[in-house]
Amino acid sequence: MRLTRLFFQTLREEQSEAELISHQLMLRAGLVRQVAAGIFSYLPIGQRIKHRIERIIREEMEAITGQEVSLPVVQPAELWQQSGRWQQIGSDMARLKDRHNRDLCLGMTHEEVVTSLAAGLIKSYRQLPFMVYQIQTKFRDEPRPRGGLIRVREFTMKDGYSFHADFEDLDAYYPQVYQAYFNIFRRCGIDVVAVSSDTGMMGGTMAHEFMALSPDGEDTILMCDACGYKANRQVAAFQKLKPAPETALPLKEIHTPGTTTIDELAAFLNISTEKTAKAVFLVATIADDSGPLEDQFIFAVVRGDMDLNETKISNAVNALALRPATPEEIFDVGAEPGFGSPVGIDRSRVLLVVDDLIPISPNLVAGANKVDYHLTHVNYGRDYEADIVADITAAADGHACPSCGERLRYERGIEVGNIFKLGTKYSAVMDATYLDEQNTSHPLVMGCYGIGVDRLIATIIELNHDENGICWPLSVAPFQIMLVSLAGGNPEVIQVADTLYDTLTEAGLDVLYDDRNDRAGVKFNDADLMGMPIRLTIGSRGVKNGFVELKVRRTGYSADIPLGEDFLDAVLHIMDEEGGVILDRLREESMGT
Repeated sequence: MRLTRLFFQTLREEQSEAELISHQLMLRAGLVRQVAAGIFSYLPIGQRIKHRIERIIREEMEAITGQEVSLPVVQPAELWQQSGRWQQIGSDMARLKDRHNRDLCLGMTHEEVVTSLAAGLIKSYRQLPFMVYQIQTKFRDEPRPRGGLIRVREFTMKDGYSFHADFEDLDAYYPQVYQAYFNIFRRCGIDVVAVSSDTGMMGGTMAHEFMALSPDGEDTILMCDACGYKANRQVAAFQKLKPAPETALPLKEIHTPGTTTIDELAAFLNISTEKTAKAVFLVATIADDSGPLEDQFIFAVVRGDMDLNETKISNAVNALALRPATPEEIFDVGAEPGFGSPVGIDRSRVLLVVDDLIPISPNLVAGANKVDYHLTHVNYGRDYEADIVADITAAADGHACPSCGERLRYERGIEVGNIFKLGTKYSAVMDATYLDEQNTSHPLVMGCYGIGVDRLIATIIELNHDENGICWPLSVAPFQIMLVSLAGGNPEVIQVADTLYDTLTEAGLDVLYDDRNDRAGVKFNDADLMGMPIRLTIGSRGVKNGFVELKVRRTGYSADIPLGEDFLDAVLHIMDEEGGVILDRLREESMGT
């Protein structure tokens, strides 16, 4: 491709709307343009990268017997009503009506469609197991799109679905997908860690997220270097130290002016925060078999030295949505913001949930539901009881690992893929069954496997750039080589550059030929910004002395390659070395997994 014919434009200035470096570089290098919040157009360079990643995904999915399908973006409400998720998913789902006033939605995921498809096609155990996948556009109306392609509304997803006769067969297949995901990400030039995660709206019995570690990641991961425990903070557990037993002392109201926070209260009373009880007021929409109920006021209590984990409490109460309660809602249940207490509230209007440390933590200081007053010596069981006792606190840096007791540390990460054991969540309610050898009907057992292609592109840039621009891994680069002609109108240089371009492309290499009549500095800056793995530069001096300057973008290695019959072999040798960095790591780590 000649650069003079390429539909693109590089940008010199920093883009004010771009927070993350990947967003900046994708705009400046001419990969994408934003159409609306969370919605982007891909330009030819970006589309080539996308296609390369999709090819890697296809190869690895087919290596584990995946079969590619294409499922509809527009889906009938009936399928989602059958699964129960039509009522359970809120404004993230884009809903519409057709001309016959039938309810439809834009697919944000495809469990319902693929389960319905399997229900119509699968009859016998002889047809199992199998896995189908697609690479397709989806739409999720994210309330806060951010980070360029890290969090968008319209996105390209590889989603795969496996079907099995029983859980044992799913358990045997799941590690194959797990390994295939590591292969995909390593071939794309990034390292990831797999962490236990929340099943979320997908449901099921187990889930893993594949995280690329990055300080700009949205997710917090708790990791143990001693035993290898890894989990998203949403679900991470930790060993909680049990407090020493104490005799329950009499309840007493005390004056605590201006102490609306736990730290202020502890300082005022000269006690540690672990001797206090923290009240958190939430409102949840809670699901049952018939769909969402009315909003439910949630009064959560955790120890003062702990933080509430909203994912854990959502799971504990089976919430579809969760938001902070307003002051008016708090007053309505008999509580007081800043001085809230589980003692004395209107229990008929509250779902009271306490962390599992609270029942064994004696003589805590809690609010008195009265401004500037607290209660001392509050004891669970004597003074109040909860509707639900569960682990609802967030693991943090320095907490004890749940597996070995050593210290946990946290990292930030970008989620680039996830896999789920769905079990029979969808098949059981959508009548997707098969007959076994005894002609007995059973629901299909399912797995689900996703990779966000757009997010993966952004993540590759986050982990492969320098101060001058992108450093594409050879495996996903839009072009393998950038040929820069410094002809300055010299017809001899133009002729040699044209010949080199023909030689390289005839050898099957992808070459971006910068044939613009522009200054050397502009061309070199654009080459670094766009980040092709190999840059070949030909100018008057090179033509005169019979060489081309080769530079490796990632390492800065440079060499003069003689023009002549060995030129192509020399370039291919450097490319093999550059590509081998990823391929060797893939082989080594696959052998060790």
